[in-house]
Amino acid sequence: MTTISDLRRRYQSGGTTPAAVLESLADAIATRDARTGAYLSHDLDSALAEAATADISKPLGGIPVGIKDNINVLGQPCTCGSKFLSENYRSPYDATVIRKLREAGAIPFGRLNMDEFAMGSATENSAFKPVRNPHAPDRIPGGSSGGSAAAVADGTAVATLGSDTGGSIRQPASHCGVVGLKPSYGRVSRYGLVAFASSLDQIGPLTATVEDAARVLQAIAGHDPCDSTSLDAPVPDYLAGLEDGVRGMRLGVVRDMLENGIDPGVRSRILEAIDCLAKQGAEIIDVSLPNNAHAVATYYVIAPAEASSNLARFDGIRYGRRATNAKDIIDVYHQSREQGFGPEVKRRIILGTYVLSSGYYDAYYARAQKVRTLIRRDFDTAFAACDAILSPTSPVPARRLSFQANLNTHETNQRIEDPTAWLTNSGTDPLHEYLSDIFTLSANLAGIPGISVPAGFVSVERAPDAKLPVGLQILAPHLAEARMLRVARAAEPRD
Repeated sequence: MTTISDLRRRYQSGGTTPAAVLESLADAIATRDARTGAYLSHDLDSALAEAATADISKPLGGIPVGIKDNINVLGQPCTCGSKFLSENYRSPYDATVIRKLREAGAIPFGRLNMDEFAMGSATENSAFKPVRNPHAPDRIPGGSSGGSAAAVADGTAVATLGSDTGGSIRQPASHCGVVGLKPSYGRVSRYGLVAFASSLDQIGPLTATVEDAARVLQAIAGHDPCDSTSLDAPVPDYLAGLEDGVRGMRLGVVRDMLENGIDPGVRSRILEAIDCLAKQGAEIIDVSLPNNAHAVATYYVIAPAEASSNLARFDGIRYGRRATNAKDIIDVYHQSREQGFGPEVKRRIILGTYVLSSGYYDAYYARAQKVRTLIRRDFDTAFAACDAILSPTSPVPARRLSFQANLNTHETNQRIEDPTAWLTNSGTDPLHEYLSDIFTLSANLAGIPGISVPAGFVSVERAPDAKLPVGLQILAPHLAEARMLRVARAAEPRD
């Protein structure tokens, strides 16, 4: 995988140019993306026009950055992986993160595949095609930022942006063996991100290295008056202490996360990563997050409730898909949404509307918000005793693509054995799919930063030759990204 740091050195030495890098990426997409499905579109001509005036002296000067297809880039499509926005919608403006990337010299290049409206953990819910894991094409890349993770892992992108509402950056980073960073809530502007759940969404980078993630975060972080949830707080130099190591740091481990419902191979890799940090001088202590067991239930009340409100704007009137044979305006709403939304989006809208309805609001939504407060307090207590918390990113390695995903790509000749087996096969059971984010959801509920770094590979039953990546998750207190990156750099595998 090419890194930002490598490209910057080569630009400065005259070893290559931004235009040459873009053309090389376009060639790689042409030859390899049919296997992964990471890209929905890319505009080489527009990117080359930007490359012609790129200032390589800037922090990200001439660096191409792939963009998840729910982040607006002026003049480009923004489908959100949905039929609803696939026909005639073009972004009328740049999201704040895109403006900041351009100011840092970066070149947005490519629209990356995703679960529809960021609702999913496998990138099988895209309306166009599933994304496949570059390490094992019969397996998922994770989601919902699966295209963003797969492109970096497959070498068809140098760095990408994704969005994380419940693990949608970190979980695919883990499954694809790359670095994925979710910033603190409010650290990065959400202006120009198509909203899923507004109190949970955050934009962040997926990269080949921790240093690259720090470079991209440096560019996109900061206050934005266009986003009322953006924090007016100083942005530290994320590269300054990156190599300071972990000697003297106290790193917390929640033992319950390593004992129940976790793949044995994943457990082994995570314990090895923890031991590696201990050998570098970190003190490993046990901490408790007693309400983490309720994170999945809490999330799947709050997130769908916010989604049902946010997606009400997709009504067939202002933009996007509009039913052509409707009898009246109510029928326009019904048919446009029926035709435009996929099954997972409909499921979450229905669930969210239910928990917000009269008679159920207090029983579900209000109670979930109270549990969310308890989860946040658990982290406050834990961080009073430690500098960061270590855990697996995902309890299992990447499962096989579901039968439906294979149908979507006309590959029905592959035999799918035991399609109900969660650890190896289909994700057709929504509950099992929701549980795959059990270690990542709580960071979004608490608003704290998290990062997934590669922690080696495992073999799995029925696929002994497939080496599937494992991710170590590092969580830190709110706005403590610099500390989190320092731990991540120490945990990162060294060549």
